[in-house]
Amino acid sequence: MTKIEAGLIRRWLDGWTVARSLPEAELVEPAGDGLRSKCDQPGRKVEVFALRADEEPESVARLATAVATARQVTWLTVPTLRPDTVEAVVGAAGLELVQRSEWLMTTDLTEHPQHEPAAPYEREVRTEGPVTVVSLHAPSGEVAARGTIAVVGGDAIADRIETDAAHRRRGLGRAVMSALAEAAVSQGARTGLLIASQEGQRLYSALGWRHEADVLIARGPVGQSLTAG
Repeated sequence: MTKIEAGLIRRWLDGWTVARSLPEAELVEPAGDGLRSKCDQPGRKVEVFALRADEEPESVARLATAVATARQVTWLTVPTLRPDTVEAVVGAAGLELVQRSEWLMTTDLTEHPQHEPAAPYEREVRTEGPVTVVSLHAPSGEVAARGTIAVVGGDAIADRIETDAAHRRRGLGRAVMSALAEAAVSQGARTGLLIASQEGQRLYSALGWRHEADVLIARGPVGQSLTAG
């Protein structure tokens, strides 16, 4: 594969917004270079996702310029198979590179390995509509690991997979992912998508997830206003 397809990015973003209960992302006009999501997080009010970074490199430059001049704190996320080129473009626009080591990954959920949580951890699975949250509880009752997955059509997007530092290296991440995959398949999903941190890539790769693209994340100048323009 020489480029990342815009359709795959859209599918991931559709599920990510559902997983986080965010409004549907809007197409960036007039050229349609990306999708804009209102995150409303501290220091990250808006996030723009590039759709055609590899098909049309100049589209990233247009998005980067728009992010650099935005009146709200805006971030730019770019899935790409050409990370060096994208890094140069966002730097030239005056954006600060936050992350360049994340991956967009996919898998066939029907073939996902299954791992039960080791004793003494207990699993809790809560499903509300298209969103399932899996939590693993220690004997004290505290949440030792957790994760979310949102089903949209035949896709399931995993998000916020976390293991508390005091409970790592006990296979809890595998157990969470197994339960999320099982829940998603039971709702009709087949393809899993996620964006993996550098820390999580080893886990997901061991579970059969495949690297589809690198993901670079940049943000606008620090001096941007925190309020809407």
